[in-house]
Amino acid sequence: MTTTTTAALVPLLPFLGAVGGILAGRRAPGLVRPLALLPTAVAAVLAVVVAWQQGGGRALDAATRLTPTGSVPIDLALHLDGFAVLVAVLVGVVATCVQLYSTAYLRDDPRYPSYAALVSLFTSAMLLVVYSGDLMVLLVGWEVMGICSYFLVGHYWETEAARAASLKAFLVTKLGDVPFLIGVFALADDAGTFRIDGIVRTAASGDLAHPTLTALLLLAGVAGKSAQFPLHTWLPDAMAGPTPVSALIHAATMVAAGVYLVARLLPVFAASTAALAVLAVMAAVTMVSSAVAALAQDDIKRVLAYSTVGQLGYMTGALAVGDRGAAVFHLVSHGAFKALLFLGAGVVIHAAGTNSLAATARMGGLARRVPDAFWTMTVALLALAAIPPFSGFFSKEAVLGAAEHAARGEADGIPGAVGWTVLVAGLLTAVLTAAYATRLWLLAFRGSGPEAADHGRQPAAMTAVLWVLLIPTAAFGLAAWKLPDWFDGGSLAPTLTTSLLSTGCALAGVLVVVAAWRRTAALAARAPLGAVAADPDEAPAVSEEEAIATHEAAYGSPSGAQDPADPGRLLLGPLHRHAAAGFHLDAVAHAVAVRPARGAARLARFLDREVVETYVRGAASAPGLLGAAVRRAQTGNTQTYLSVLFAGSVVLAVAAVLVASGA
Repeated sequence: MTTTTTAALVPLLPFLGAVGGILAGRRAPGLVRPLALLPTAVAAVLAVVVAWQQGGGRALDAATRLTPTGSVPIDLALHLDGFAVLVAVLVGVVATCVQLYSTAYLRDDPRYPSYAALVSLFTSAMLLVVYSGDLMVLLVGWEVMGICSYFLVGHYWETEAARAASLKAFLVTKLGDVPFLIGVFALADDAGTFRIDGIVRTAASGDLAHPTLTALLLLAGVAGKSAQFPLHTWLPDAMAGPTPVSALIHAATMVAAGVYLVARLLPVFAASTAALAVLAVMAAVTMVSSAVAALAQDDIKRVLAYSTVGQLGYMTGALAVGDRGAAVFHLVSHGAFKALLFLGAGVVIHAAGTNSLAATARMGGLARRVPDAFWTMTVALLALAAIPPFSGFFSKEAVLGAAEHAARGEADGIPGAVGWTVLVAGLLTAVLTAAYATRLWLLAFRGSGPEAADHGRQPAAMTAVLWVLLIPTAAFGLAAWKLPDWFDGGSLAPTLTTSLLSTGCALAGVLVVVAAWRRTAALAARAPLGAVAADPDEAPAVSEEEAIATHEAAYGSPSGAQDPADPGRLLLGPLHRHAAAGFHLDAVAHAVAVRPARGAARLARFLDREVVETYVRGAASAPGLLGAAVRRAQTGNTQTYLSVLFAGSVVLAVAAVLVASGA
């Protein structure tokens, strides 16, 4: 079997598993779990085989004409380079872990068959995006992911939060897809093909008619899918879905698709200095703002969600300075440790009965209760904070090293200001990342107070995948550093300057949060226990079962809770309330977009009901009134008829006389 044939089976198998799962959901429920797990696992193994055969060498291409469309044909094309095969391995491994984890996490969920089929379809769509060599075929996978995310985020549709989050995710991502589609057509018009390699050659030769406009149109779609400022607000709300869905969306699929696409089309963006500047500013704002917001969140999953937004900012920053190798390196590294963090968070939520950090900070012995999650999440948080020698250190150093080269003017075609923007924002975000990672670890595992309630032993399917994901979290960075051929042949070795700066920033963030935690813990020891329960204006706390099922904060609103043991509140001061609310971007969007849209809808309803329907009702009622009048005149009395006839004749005679007199 050739490499391209094997690659074609990788996205096909999860698709067949999805179809089989849907058909077997009611008739053969015993087949649902095997159909969810086995095709995805085999696809992951085949993705590893494809990566091994490709070996980071010359790209492999295969194509067949899908349909004639006139001047610009569409090809069913595969493009296998080092980036594609590595990202496909990441997607396959994480999706397999998520499917295995879900068999235990949702074992009593009656909607598990549809959930598992959607996860398989989601996986197939992302693998199609990764391997596709044609933009229109890639767009099919791009849109299928958006549809699947709508249903998966809204899995707990009984809750208002899940329904709102799924609709928000769908609308925000589709908002970016409209200009993205226009940009794709503009590229095809300039290049005469939808094939990515042809578009890249056209961009590299400088033959794009409007490179800045085209790049910005594509960037709008990327900002929506990859949750970049200001279209990132859907991602934290997507935590209303099941925890395995969060791991899949945040680590390996949907949010990675935008970054991966920009990496594939980087020459298009490099053709416009203005587009690179916009990309750099967007990355810088995304990094810093999301890191500050993460430092203020009470929900453990929302902390990780804002963390994902910030790490995606690092990836787009690397692309802004023209180093797609560093961007994809951090994408794969981040995918491993972020999947581990989300799945580990699911174990913690299951054990603690809540996803509130304010609550776990008042629980003792949680680390002993879930040792698998404790040790694996500790390593993953060290990788997130870029502490050596874990994977996050090497991949983040590759990004900062690329920014340093650009800032020094050593990167061809990249303005120094772009490099400085990414470098300064990256170093500041390194401090904040280490700070919120340390805060999460302290509040989740170093709490004091009564022992956490015993919810039973964690299922082996949930804990085993944590140790599987620990391997790339701990070792992938060092391995990839030694294999530059997979990343365009560029050096990924950390530079001395950025290594010292980044590690120093990370350690500073850790030390500051530890010091703040000690101070706030001393204050909390003197505060009454009820002071951390909730904001007094909030509704009563939900039950543990509801907290696990709906992922609502069991201890009140994160922005309203007055928790004296939270070091984030001490560090952020007056900024904490605004950061916890995501800097009120949702309120701004509501004022700018939602409220006018609702006003327009109310106006349209008024015009439809009071104007259009008035004419419709009049047109319908007029014949009825005329018929009633005629029916009333039909009395059946001969004298009445003769009287009317005589009166009519008199009227006509008088009218004739008057007309004759006038003439």
